[in-house]
Amino acid sequence: MRINDQITLQDWEMTESFSRASGPGGQNVNKVSTAVELRFEAERSPNLPDPVKARLRRLAGRRWTQDGALVLRVEDTRSQARNREIARARLAELIRNALERPKPRIPTRPTLASKRRRLESKARRAEIKSMRAPPGQE
Repeated sequence: MRINDQITLQDWEMTESFSRASGPGGQNVNKVSTAVELRFEAERSPNLPDPVKARLRRLAGRRWTQDGALVLRVEDTRSQARNREIARARLAELIRNALERPKPRIPTRPTLASKRRRLESKARRAEIKSMRAPPGQE
């Protein structure tokens, strides 16, 4: 399976299993195994660099297993072939998202004007609250 110009996944890295799906299908849903569970052995994949694997693990969330596999379950349509296509497309999209290196955040400092505005609003608020206090005994 081709992801981009540099990355192509081999067939041994992915396994598909089929089971009965819930949802649309009428009586057909009880007889035909249309749901697809695509298992991608991401941790063992020689085609993905380590930083990409780390980002993929973060993006996958609960779909990442203890042994380093990514499991996608698709039961969107009544067709097994269409569900296979959807699962493969979702896997490719996840990997493409993991390929993008996040832009590092450059911390900025507040401007002098924003500091002044913040202090002025604090002073106004403090004055409002002090006016609520009962009059002091003199």
